[in-house]
Amino acid sequence: MNKPIAIGPTPLDGDEELMVAKSPQVLRPNGVLSRPVLVCLLILTIQAVLGGLYIGKEVILPIVLALVLKLLLQPIVGVLCGKLRIPEVVSALILILALFGSVAVVGFTISGPASAWIRKAPEVLPSLKEKFVVLRQPIDYMQQTFKELENVATPGGPDANSPTVNVKDQSAIAGAVARVGLVSLGRFFATMVVLFFWLAAGDRLLRGLIEILPRLSDKRQALDIAFEIQRNIGGYLLTITLMNSLVGIATGLAMWSCGLGDPILWGAMAFLLNYVPILGPLTGIGIFLVAGIVALDWPWYAVLPAFVYTLIHIAEGELITPMLLAKRFTLNPVIVVVSLFFWDALWGIPGAFLAVPLLAVIKIVCDRIETLQPMGHLIGA
Repeated sequence: MNKPIAIGPTPLDGDEELMVAKSPQVLRPNGVLSRPVLVCLLILTIQAVLGGLYIGKEVILPIVLALVLKLLLQPIVGVLCGKLRIPEVVSALILILALFGSVAVVGFTISGPASAWIRKAPEVLPSLKEKFVVLRQPIDYMQQTFKELENVATPGGPDANSPTVNVKDQSAIAGAVARVGLVSLGRFFATMVVLFFWLAAGDRLLRGLIEILPRLSDKRQALDIAFEIQRNIGGYLLTITLMNSLVGIATGLAMWSCGLGDPILWGAMAFLLNYVPILGPLTGIGIFLVAGIVALDWPWYAVLPAFVYTLIHIAEGELITPMLLAKRFTLNPVIVVVSLFFWDALWGIPGAFLAVPLLAVIKIVCDRIETLQPMGHLIGA
């Protein structure tokens, strides 16, 4: 007779139980094998987000710029709407017109001096070669060495009969400048439109976001984060803007006293560069050094503008501003520099201006969410 087939689990003898005990355990989905999958998913998500930020920067960048400007202008809106009883739409319109007027006046004022300095650009290299006469022999030696290496690397040497190719065409340069100007102008108008509707809407978007959150604890946490961002980032931007304005005024007067002239041009440049920590002032020092070498007598008067600008930046960046901002938050300088390069590579020059506010927002969010607090501590260490 055939043996009956057991439907349920059959009992195991001693050897079989020992075999099962020694066999490797099958890992469940929440075990170790799931962690590499989660890491891969996280990496793919980060890559997708970065790709979206880069590809959609023409849409996302004006929105982020408008949000940062809203945080800066929110105290003024509070004064206009709260104390003066002006409607939000009218207050937003007043601020947008004021921004347009300020940018137009400053742009029209500095356009003439900026064009004059751009026309002096061909004089930079001859002036540097003439005034740095001590370095002329090493530079000539390096140029000769590079020329010999090029001749060795090129089969048959340079062909005298080959036609010369003009690498830099003036029309191409003018076209590139025009394209950059049109893109910047388009971003500016898009930012102003988004900013107007954002200011006119008031807190409606925030209220709508809080209302759709499911739990009361989530609502309270979101409201706490929003108020913290408004208070700290708004105060930070307002403080930085006031300090940058003072730096611009001091720099313009100092450059005028040094003999460079065009105080509004140099003041506006110092005002904008000071929004980019570390890299902005270093760029300003290089610009003032080159401008002094081109326009002033060598050596002492030529280096005076860069030296004075460095003193102004040390007084502002190392003494005054840290005392004003120390109670709000501190940021790790290494993380700041990495953030500057990251956002500059992603969004260009506007990204460099937004790097510190975005990093500060990330720190506030991380400090308020328990699982992200280590990251917030690292950013502020």
